[in-house]
Amino acid sequence: MSMPQILVLNAGSSSLKFGVYSISSEQDLALKMSGAVSGLPDEPRFIARGADGVVAAESDWPRADGGLARTLPRLLAWLAKAGGLDAPAAIGHRIVHGGLTFRAPARLDDGALDRLGELVPLAPLHQPFNLEAVAAARAAFPDAVQVGLFDTAFHAGQPRLARIYALPREITNEGVIAYGFHGLSYDFIAGELRRLYGEGAGGRVVVAHLGSGVSLCAMDEGRSIATTMGFSALDGPPMSTRSGRVDPGVLLYLMETKGMSAPDLTDLLYRRSGLLGVSGESGDVRRLQASGSPAAREALDLFVYRVAREIGGLAAALGGLDRLVFTAGVGENDPQIRGEILKACKWLGVDLNTEANARGDMRITAEASRVEALVLPTDEQIVIARGALSVLQAASD
Repeated sequence: MSMPQILVLNAGSSSLKFGVYSISSEQDLALKMSGAVSGLPDEPRFIARGADGVVAAESDWPRADGGLARTLPRLLAWLAKAGGLDAPAAIGHRIVHGGLTFRAPARLDDGALDRLGELVPLAPLHQPFNLEAVAAARAAFPDAVQVGLFDTAFHAGQPRLARIYALPREITNEGVIAYGFHGLSYDFIAGELRRLYGEGAGGRVVVAHLGSGVSLCAMDEGRSIATTMGFSALDGPPMSTRSGRVDPGVLLYLMETKGMSAPDLTDLLYRRSGLLGVSGESGDVRRLQASGSPAAREALDLFVYRVAREIGGLAAALGGLDRLVFTAGVGENDPQIRGEILKACKWLGVDLNTEANARGDMRITAEASRVEALVLPTDEQIVIARGALSVLQAASD
């Protein structure tokens, strides 16, 4: 008899990441298969890796006009045939926005899905696709326990002053507050810091999640104290195609003088700004570094400047800084960006070890550096799998 399994699905606007985990008799999780379908819907590219990280399959898939409703059944069919997926006991989903209600892993029944659907305007690039994946998974595996893990949950215990805006109190009471995002990534990094440094989790730490989406989080002993994303996933440094922080007066100006509507602004801020907007070329850091154009260089310089400025602000929120952690795609893999950010943070007591940074060592600061800088790969998938297992265990008690 095969061991029960948990399927993890992380759905976005252009990709569907997955993981298959088996549950041992000791209730431990073991990764069996992971991968993604990227380039949705126009140019889907499928890749799957075994537990050892070796590519098990890779191919271009036909255009997916039906989005996830078409892609997910194809993926599940491949996993059932070649990926070792049986009927999973639970399916864990990344849900970007949990609002004020969802602060822990939760079973996704009809009522929960209705409440999560109301939050779509707060995360228009992510929430609809997260919920579409849940619908497709429920249709494919009606007997599986569907579980949501929420990016906002990690920040739910922040001090009130870190979450409220200087708006009329009745608006704040309606839920217009800073929620913060990338919580699954920060949850994993907090666990890694506890593994490395004990329950104190490395003390006062700023974690920089630098990917196509960008945010930073101030942690005190592994707990979120402040973060750069707020009410939406637009706040903070510039991102691949998202603007990052913009003076609200700019938006008023664009509405009043350019006649831009809410959908126009949504398209501008989420899809046409950030590194893409400044460079006029691309939102991909690697392409901008290879470009050599003045506009591409300015986009990268702005990115470094804004990230370094946020680090200073979060260090102030913590009352000092013991460690700085880089994670996610750019943070884990781009020594040039890391090095430029750390040089800008030298005043905080960061002494870069250029050779260690170039090698991609875990520690990239000199032994004598007052602030330790680390590179720690994140793993949102295992956080989702563990959360799904906890809900599954509670349901069986």
